[in-house]
Amino acid sequence: MTHLPRPQPTLDSVLDGLVDSYQQPGPLNRLDTWALPNERAVVTAFKHLQHLLFLPFFTTRPLGPETLRLALAEHLLEASEILCAQAQRAAAWAFRNAPPPSEPHEPWCRSCVFELLAQLPALREELRGDVEAAFAGDPAAESIEDVVFSYPAIHAITAYRVAHVLYQTGLPMIPRILTEHAHEQTGIDIHPGARIGQRFFVDHGTGVVIGATTVIGDDVRLYQGVTLGAHSVRGDVERRRDYVEKRHPTLEDRVTVYAGATILGGDTVVGADSIIGGNVWLTRSVPPRSKVYFRATETTLETK
Repeated sequence: MTHLPRPQPTLDSVLDGLVDSYQQPGPLNRLDTWALPNERAVVTAFKHLQHLLFLPFFTTRPLGPETLRLALAEHLLEASEILCAQAQRAAAWAFRNAPPPSEPHEPWCRSCVFELLAQLPALREELRGDVEAAFAGDPAAESIEDVVFSYPAIHAITAYRVAHVLYQTGLPMIPRILTEHAHEQTGIDIHPGARIGQRFFVDHGTGVVIGATTVIGDDVRLYQGVTLGAHSVRGDVERRRDYVEKRHPTLEDRVTVYAGATILGGDTVVGADSIIGGNVWLTRSVPPRSKVYFRATETTLETK
């Protein structure tokens, strides 16, 4: 059987097809979305913030008392200028049909960014606790430096803690860009609206999902593949920032959740000092000091 050669498209014909596709109605074909925040710019700002938070681990210059302030100032200026510009783009788009919460875009966006910058010393203290928790919780960690350089969880938690501050100010889009960049880099998906306490440790981390209304206490440890999620949503849901239905679980202090466990529901509370075993499916609350583990035919709750 003879096969006739297929006609090869030209670049002009490909362009014609693409242009025609953009003429169709639909949310992906709006040409004004060029005005949205630029992801690369936001990520660049985050890299400057990483220098501010972990300067000795990122700089290639010798540091000392006389150079520290100048080195920090270099990154602070870049981070503030980029974030203010991108925040204004985000606010102009998100509030294009309504005013921002209280004042014109530019001063409001600047106040959101400077709220974050003012909290950088406090964020450094929180991240110190996260790094020390990772080092203490993983015998494979050879040093604090090993944790900062090599543990994807530290990258993801840093992005989350920065994004959470911006999220609390009401700034749109930028917080999700930050945490989704970390998600892409690490496989750890933390919504910036989640509330996470001190000394948080995610071991390995790939496949971890933490939903928007999750509440996590202090000294909590998660392993890879853990989902802190919501029940399936059907139909329209309320999406206002000022109305947040609790859809994701609460983990109280010193809870450990092992690999592959799924905990669902806004009414689900895992009591303090509990251990949730690997591959458990949990949709109800358990009291403090519980052990929940998976058997081949059942999930068993054991309370001390």
